[in-house]
This record gives sequence, C-alpha cells and structure tokens, in this order.
Amino acid sequence: MFPMENNSEVTEFILVGLTNNPTVQILLFLIFFLIYLISLVGNLGMVLLILLDSRLHTPMYFFLSNLSLADFGYSSAVTPKVMAGLLTGDNIISYNHCAAQFFFFAAFAIAESNLLVVMAYDRYAAVCKPLHYTTTMTTNVCAALSTGSYIIAFLDASIHTGNTFRLSFCRSNVIDHFFCDAPSLLPLSCSDRYITELSGVCIQKSPVKTSA
Repeated sequence: MFPMENNSEVTEFILVGLTNNPTVQILLFLIFFLIYLISLVGNLGMVLLILLDSRLHTPMYFFLSNLSLADFGYSSAVTPKVMAGLLTGDNIISYNHCAAQFFFFAAFAIAESNLLVVMAYDRYAAVCKPLHYTTTMTTNVCAALSTGSYIIAFLDASIHTGNTFRLSFCRSNVIDHFFCDAPSLLPLSCSDRYITELSGVCIQKSPVKTSA
C-alpha cells in the first residue's frame, strides 16, 4: 500500500449515519440485513454453482463468478459496519478501520468495473469472431484478464487510499456519511488536497474504466 505520512492527531472518526431515530434505525437494520443476506446468498451461491457444474466452466461464467466475488467484496466492506451502527448506535470508527474500509470498498468497486470491461471483450470475441473464440479466450487468457483486473484495482485503491490518508485531519472528525468515502473525508482535511483530488480524477478516468 502507498506509504502514509499522517501528521493528524485524529485517531477515530464519527459517522453521522442515516438517522438518529431508534425506530427508523431498527427498520433500516432489518432492510440492510435482508439486502446483505440476499447479496451474500446470491453471489456466493453463484460462485459455488459455477464451480460445481462442469457445464458452466466457460469464459463467460468464469468472469461472472469473479464479478460475483467482487460484488460480495465491496458490499462486505461497508454493510457490516453500517448494520452494527444501526443496531448498537455506535457510529465511531477507528482511523485504521476507516482506511481499511476505504481501501477495500475502492478496490472491489474498481475490480468490478474492470471485470465488466473484460466481460464486454469476451462477448465481443464470441459474437464478432466466433470461429476464433476458442483460441482467443483460452484458459490462460481468461486467468490473466481476471488477475489483471484485480491487480489494477488493488493498485489504484492503494494509491487513492495512500493519497487520502496521508492528509492531516484537523478540522473535525465527524464524517457526514454512513461509511468512509473520499467526498466525505476530504472536507475534513486541513492539508493541501490538490494531489489527492487529482489522483482521484485520474483513477476514475483511467483507460481501463473509460473503455467500458
């Protein structure tokens, strides 16, 4: 991960969350729990089904299983903490936990975008060059495209996380959001944010993502 040089005295953040109404918090907890449970069963069930059924061992389903893993990853980076806050009312998150949440959410979200680009290429090869498809989308090519999507995603997330958490947070430790995200963290910094904001724009406009 990109080296951080944080000179801030902030050791924890307070997440404003969605509401302070206890009744609404319980209702939201049940909604989030149901959605997360559906996501968990759906995504991991998809991966397991594709893994066990040899008829689904094709490039399309291979990429679909990776897409399910990425979706499970970024939802798991945020949802458990949100549900815990709604259930217990504890909206405090440590500095390191905030950085980890920021990193994994960004990494899996970028990986999902990259995998969608790869899947679009796979369908292009299948539709436009069907006679060459089996020689184009070999097992090694599929593994390389999938691995490359994750490597690029984790490198992008490392740079973005490092550039964000090297800043000094001295204005406030109250995050006006229900999880740690750049648009909510940057206004709390009293450091020069130009490089951080520029790197965020460059990552969002990277060739891999814009080709989607």
